[in-house]
Amino acid sequence: QLQLVESGGGLVQPGGSLRLSCVVSGGSTLDYYAMGWFRQAPGKEREAVSCISIRDGDTYSTDSVKGRFTISRDNAKNTVHLQMNSLKPEDTGVYYCAAPHRNSGSYYNCQVVDFPSWGQGTQVTVSS
Repeated sequence: QLQLVESGGGLVQPGGSLRLSCVVSGGSTLDYYAMGWFRQAPGKEREAVSCISIRDGDTYSTDSVKGRFTISRDNAKNTVHLQMNSLKPEDTGVYYCAAPHRNSGSYYNCQVVDFPSWGQGTQVTVSS
């Protein structure tokens, strides 16, 4: 059974950095064409942050994080990372790793509805 386990969240000051990791177990990252990071702020709907093509590394990022966040994958370690730099208070929320159905998904269709498998989330708080 697929499990996605996130780590790396925490409390950071504005302008700081965090690196989130998502380990895939019960399968391999190579079982999927894409994987993604999503977030949910208090009182708001879950939204896409970044998605990545597992095979060739092409990426999509939402406009608000472009130039600050970088998604990457390490298929040998079944891990997807999200490097977050220049963090802002509006980046605060629970960050989730997600996978599409097996042998499906695309990094450019980075939408909640296209990613049915989710981790438990990791809290990111950006505050002074």
